[in-house]
Amino acid sequence: MLNMILGFGTFGMNELLIIALIVLLLFGGKKIPELMKGLGKGVKSFKEGINDVQNEVNKAVNDDDLTELNRKREEQKKNQG
Repeated sequence: MLNMILGFGTFGMNELLIIALIVLLLFGGKKIPELMKGLGKGVKSFKEGINDVQNEVNKAVNDDDLTELNRKREEQKKNQG
């Protein structure tokens, strides 16, 4: 919907080649590998951050499950004894 409003469609091979050529002209052949290296480090850092958040959520859920399980065991002991 937003693409239609702004007048953009999907990018084809010709458009991608033109964009690559413009980037090459603007930054030069020596600077592009450095830019891609920085982009790769950024993506890696982002993925590590996502994994850290997922691990923290999983840890919290598991801790809550263990707490609930221990509470139920204590209740069962009280009811039996």
